[in-house]
Amino acid sequence: MNADFTAEDLKFQKEVQDFLKAEFPQDIKHKVDNGIRLEKDDFVRWQKILYKRGWVAPNWPEEYGGTGWTPTQKYIFAMEMGLYGAMAPVAFGVNMVAPVIYTFGNEEQKKRFLPDILESNVWWCQGYSEPNAGSDLASLKTTATRDGDHYVVNGTKTWTTLGQHADWIFCLVRTDITAKKQEGISFLLIDMKTPGIKVSPIYLLDDEPEVNEVHFDNVRVPVENLIGEENQGWTYAKVLLTHERTNIAQVPNSKLKLRKLRDLAEKTPDGFGGNLLNDPVFSRKLAEVEIQVLALEFAELRTLAAVSVGKAPGPESSILKIVGTEATQFIDELYMEVAGYHSLPHVPAQFAEGFSGERIGTGSLVNSSNVYFNNRKKSIYGGSNEIQKNIISKAVLGL
Repeated sequence: MNADFTAEDLKFQKEVQDFLKAEFPQDIKHKVDNGIRLEKDDFVRWQKILYKRGWVAPNWPEEYGGTGWTPTQKYIFAMEMGLYGAMAPVAFGVNMVAPVIYTFGNEEQKKRFLPDILESNVWWCQGYSEPNAGSDLASLKTTATRDGDHYVVNGTKTWTTLGQHADWIFCLVRTDITAKKQEGISFLLIDMKTPGIKVSPIYLLDDEPEVNEVHFDNVRVPVENLIGEENQGWTYAKVLLTHERTNIAQVPNSKLKLRKLRDLAEKTPDGFGGNLLNDPVFSRKLAEVEIQVLALEFAELRTLAAVSVGKAPGPESSILKIVGTEATQFIDELYMEVAGYHSLPHVPAQFAEGFSGERIGTGSLVNSSNVYFNNRKKSIYGGSNEIQKNIISKAVLGL
């Protein structure tokens, strides 16, 4: 793929830049730039602005509300969003369940669910992992037993990110307990207001319930909420997971963090009359991760080109997932190195809007330890990096 921009591409890039400067809410940008915790309303408000412009779902087919952009335009948009600090749409609806619905759902399901996802009227969460089924997802135990025109769902999902906000959850459930692990799983859409559902928060080190357990106790779900065929959910889930793994790479976010990191390092004394950029050890590590992110960027471009012509991401999504998470975690380590003692204080209130005290350091520095520890999970979610290596060895190397 030719990475050089045409005159038309440069014109589009300028259009995106102008849009972000004019339309990205300044109060949200203030939060992003200063490490202040974003609320649900911040995400929804921004997504509705993108929807109004017609830019909320670049990868969707045009018939369902996609942009019809070229791979280069999609790349430019994602990169400019990341470099400006504008949040990408929350992935669970737009980038995860929607592709499954418009690919495998029936026409009634497409008409029912896709418009609300596009307009951010409904918040989705993912019901995959369970207390004893994470990396080995096919071992899931949550059951859905057919009872007339309903399924009765029982079980527990865990690590449900932002599930406390969710209106709907898409779940992998076991509909045939006698079949082989992967062959007895179905893909079910469940209204979170259904009786029998309980959400229990899991508090992280920053005292925030970013993830949750979702319990199902005889929850009755209409059969019409089944996507595709019964017991074929594993096939649909694999498509979703490849999209998720591709998104985990987060090249634009890494480039923004690297730009800020260079600026911080230039202002940080090295103890010898210079700054950290003059430290050959630190500079070598910084250059190493910059090269890694650049290589990742071109790999992501090739994947984007394949997706644009109707192909689902293949084993390359596993490669992007591994390299992307390792690069992100390496960048986090360098932030900790620059922050030094500034990373030690932990005052949860200073990350909330309206904090009246004095913030310790800057958002990028004082929040570095929180970000470092939080992002350790990236090696696990979307399928652990060890599992991705197995996928690569089988699909690419034929082992």
